Amino acid sequence: MELRHLEYFVAVAEERHFTRAAQRLMVSQSGLSASVRALERELGARLFVRSTRRVELTGAGQALLVEASRALASVRAGKEAVAAVQGLLRGTLSVGTEQCVTGVHVPGLLARFRAEHPEVEVRLRQAGSASLVEDVAAGRLDLAFVALSGTVPEGVRLVPLASEPMVLLCHPGHPLAGAAEADWAELGDEVFVDFHQDWGARGLTDRAFAAARTERRVALEVNDVHSLIELVGHGLGIAVVPRPIARKEQAAALITVPLADAGEHLWEVSAALPDDQRTGPAARQLLAYLPPAATRPAPDSCPAPDSCRTPDTVPVPVPAAMTGPAATAATAAPASP
Repeated sequence: MELRHLEYFVAVAEERHFTRAAQRLMVSQSGLSASVRALERELGARLFVRSTRRVELTGAGQALLVEASRALASVRAGKEAVAAVQGLLRGTLSVGTEQCVTGVHVPGLLARFRAEHPEVEVRLRQAGSASLVEDVAAGRLDLAFVALSGTVPEGVRLVPLASEPMVLLCHPGHPLAGAAEADWAELGDEVFVDFHQDWGARGLTDRAFAAARTERRVALEVNDVHSLIELVGHGLGIAVVPRPIARKEQAAALITVPLADAGEHLWEVSAALPDDQRTGPAARQLLAYLPPAATRPAPDSCPAPDSCRTPDTVPVPVPAAMTGPAATAATAAPASP
């Protein structure tokens, strides 16, 4: 089995299209198709179901994709490790992040990395935490900044960065706007705006309501923070969000109400990495840029919410070659962009 065959197979699986995969790899479509057919003959199984519009993975293809992605990631990590021993850092660094994570300013972090290691191509993907952690496990991402609320996949380790309580966000005219505190069990009749189920905050909120034995109605489901704030601002529903989101400038006109037992439902942000054997030198270097305080374990509880507050800014040292406005932005960047 040739690595080239696996690389071609993964490209088709990700693009779900032979022409786009060939364009991505800059090879001829006929050569790509021949490579996939050779792999299917060697394995004795069909890997794709082809149609005029789309290509879908078979069961065998889905099983191979996980291992093929891991194999290619290991090969890439091996090449980068040899280069690192020679005093070089090159290759590709693929990073994932959920929107508006706290405890780290991703743009500033990546700016410093690229300034110090120009030979490394930096790639960034924004998605929900559950999807990002799966990509780390499969080798499609080198690391990701996530707020995972579910089970950690095998082969992935989490480095805690920060934790924050969840709060209730509502329109100033809502009956709960004047409340000193909101109880989870008393919110069952409300209409909610919330994130897609792939987001860590959504999973945390769902479990909190389940623990309170309360069913709720999510009528408006979004995939970005600003849409959620705008919908709440128009009085279309209330939202349970991590406190840094309620503190955003766009949410200044809304009302934040503390939730009962907030310390039992903390939004915890971590860096998700492969296990030690598969973590590449570039990912290790990026993680080393995080401030020492960011690598301390997140607290198990938060009896006083303010004691869990993370700084509004996270210092990211800038190399001497980086000056001017970009340097200022990197060294004094908000923890929650």
